[in-house]
Amino acid sequence: MSSSRKSALREVLNRKANHVNDGARRVSEYFGENTFHIDKMRECLTEEAYKIVKSAIVHGTHVDRLHADQIATAMKDWAISKGATHYTHWFQPLTGSTAEKHDGFFKPIGPGKAIERFEGNLLVQQEPDASSFPNGGIRNTFEARGYTAWDPSSPAFVIGKTLCIPTIFIAYTGEALDYKMPLIKALAAVEDVAKDICQYFDKNVNSVKATLGWEQEYFLVDTALFNARPDLMMAGRAVFGHAPAKGQQLDDHYFGSIPERVTAFMRDFEYESHLLGIPVTTRHNEVAPNQFECAPMFEEVNIANDHNLLLMDVMEKTAAKHHFKVLLHEKPFAGINGSGKHNNWSLGTNTGVNLLQPGKNPKSNLRFLTFFVNTIMAIHDNADLLRASIASAGNDHRLGANEAPPAIISVFIGSQLTKMLDDLEKSISAGKMTPEAKTELKLNIGKIPQILLDNTDRNRTSPFAFTGNKFEFRAVGSSANCAQAMMVLNTIVAKQLLKFKTNVDKQIEAGEKRDEAILKELQTIIKASKKIRFEGNGYGEAWAIEAAKRGLSNLKDTPRALDVYARKEVEELFNELGILSPVELEARHEIELENYILKIQIEARIMGDIAKNHIVPAAIEYQNVLLKNAQGLIDILGKEEGEEAARTQINFIKSISKHVNGLNDKVNLMIAERKKANVLDDARDKAYAYCDNVKSMFDEIRYHADKLEIMIDDNSWPLPKLRELLFTK
Repeated sequence: MSSSRKSALREVLNRKANHVNDGARRVSEYFGENTFHIDKMRECLTEEAYKIVKSAIVHGTHVDRLHADQIATAMKDWAISKGATHYTHWFQPLTGSTAEKHDGFFKPIGPGKAIERFEGNLLVQQEPDASSFPNGGIRNTFEARGYTAWDPSSPAFVIGKTLCIPTIFIAYTGEALDYKMPLIKALAAVEDVAKDICQYFDKNVNSVKATLGWEQEYFLVDTALFNARPDLMMAGRAVFGHAPAKGQQLDDHYFGSIPERVTAFMRDFEYESHLLGIPVTTRHNEVAPNQFECAPMFEEVNIANDHNLLLMDVMEKTAAKHHFKVLLHEKPFAGINGSGKHNNWSLGTNTGVNLLQPGKNPKSNLRFLTFFVNTIMAIHDNADLLRASIASAGNDHRLGANEAPPAIISVFIGSQLTKMLDDLEKSISAGKMTPEAKTELKLNIGKIPQILLDNTDRNRTSPFAFTGNKFEFRAVGSSANCAQAMMVLNTIVAKQLLKFKTNVDKQIEAGEKRDEAILKELQTIIKASKKIRFEGNGYGEAWAIEAAKRGLSNLKDTPRALDVYARKEVEELFNELGILSPVELEARHEIELENYILKIQIEARIMGDIAKNHIVPAAIEYQNVLLKNAQGLIDILGKEEGEEAARTQINFIKSISKHVNGLNDKVNLMIAERKKANVLDDARDKAYAYCDNVKSMFDEIRYHADKLEIMIDDNSWPLPKLRELLFTK
């Protein structure tokens, strides 16, 4: 066994679980303790300042300088009481993760003297370097200025000794350089039109908020083993590794007893999460070995997204204390399930109503149908855009791999709701509805809760499934920033609801009764969106054939999925609703392509490095041992008898040579294709070249490496094996 692998395994055996002592307090006693939430503001602010900041949170109104100073002072005093010495604007650049620059609270006031100071202008706005983050050409290197601006709707929090203030990030010229700003705009767009549509049913509704409940899947591996795998360190996934004899085929890990060391880690990161107001309530083993999941209660989308990004950071920091590494890559290990981040989405009103929850009477169920059917139509008209929103190099390894939804976007609603929509489509005549038809229709609509009671089974093969009171967007990748998918989803739903309201209002103006106008428009939408609904097995090849017949796209890789951003209708959609300008959309397309190129480039380079510097030398070294053994037998026994005695060794020598040559040849070909791709100037052409000519060789290279792994003496193999990574607790 190689010294690095031996050392790593020895270190694993010495691990002991660490535990945080939380004083055995109830979660309710410390939940949100490290957040400057609305109730804390009420305690710390004057009544006038509290009203100003609450209005900013609820209605998006401006906070003037005077009150900003008051809020900043209160926030500083509270943070210092929590042990904070610094503050930072916490933002979401287009890297996919978060960014922060820490500044101290203190300000010198004379020789040897200083005071703690934090003023309103520092709270409201900061100026990080905009050229050093991905910007898609919006900013040149010599044009470095960009701004972060306070988002009052997401509470500030203290983590470690730093006050973190959630912010948006924009260029000096005003374009969004982050995920948060477009998301906030999309949420405002869907709220405005959903609120107007709710007036058909309830005049008391004056606010509608999109909600999100994410489910975070992840793997844990021991830090020592992680550090002995260059591919995990550089690419986040094991590019080589023969499948262990036991994987997930027995289904014994799913919902099984959580290992003690893992439980200790979970308790600790949940404790830290609860201090930060992240409502994590669920934890369990996932399907694959060493794979786990956590999930919170749903929250307003913007806050939920901030909490997910914060949780990923907390998980990684907490894991280090337990000598674990958290793997958030969508497919870190071949042959077993990858990880997703299911986004459970709905709409809720200020009156406490979930608009995707069937009610107790025909009126509330007509409201449910309105938002339910329009969401399906939004997916139908924008399926390719929704696919683009979850495109990434990591997710390409996962989508359609018989554990995750396919790249074909479809909607699952269950057989009973399908029948109901089909009946509704047929039940409304072209002319006026008779009183009898109205009564029967209302009775049928009133039965929706009973229909759903025992008929809301899940379809894990569907990328977008209705689960009783929400839609579950299952195709989002585990490492993704939810904001991208949520920005697109809320934008397309807002657009569809606008079309719906326009058409219904026209019918009402023409003399149609309101309910009849709504029902007729729903009938039209149900019929038009039928092809996006699919109730069967999304994993099967038959679905790919059927989807093609229906005219549904199957965008299997990221470069082709990202082409959607260049479509004129997509540009018009975002521009019309004020979510993204054409310049911002083009920049994001460029950034996503560049990100894909770099991710595949890193994987290709680490493959070549491990193959040539680790695997081939180990194979040749072991081959020399076999050669010496075979030659010794021939020398002692003579050529004929010796060759027969060394038959196994000779066959191994030949097989090793075959796979060493195959591995080396394929790596050289891949390197040549990578060099060809690197000289291309156009980002789209380069992404296609990396996808079609470089990544396409990964499986062949891996085939030879994995064959060598099972042929070479275990003591000679240089890398921790998958059986060690996946089954060492």
